[in-house]
Amino acid sequence: MVRSSPDTKVKKFLCNLSTYKAGDPFATSLAYVLDELKFATPDHENYDFILFFDIYPNPNAFAYGHDSCDQDLTSSDCSECFSAAKKVTVRSCPNRIGAQVVLLDCEIRYEQYPFSN
Repeated sequence: MVRSSPDTKVKKFLCNLSTYKAGDPFATSLAYVLDELKFATPDHENYDFILFFDIYPNPNAFAYGHDSCDQDLTSSDCSECFSAAKKVTVRSCPNRIGAQVVLLDCEIRYEQYPFSN
């Protein structure tokens, strides 16, 4: 049996110029979205999952997220790749209301507004 790891080299990353502060309702929504993506994407059809979450009734608390992995990965490799992509967003786009990170075997995007993948 051959075992490999996902290729987590960064192809590109983009950061939204707008930021949020600690305690902002968006931070809570974003944390929920990122947690849900980590657990749902590896079990979702074609390793491709998009969702949104908001804290009602705050209109600035919407968080939209998308995660996808190369379909040749195992479910656990997809999860590992997501964790690597999330680390890049935290390090490269701290407190941004949007970020997109594309690694060789997966990608993650989140924003405060709806988008298409």
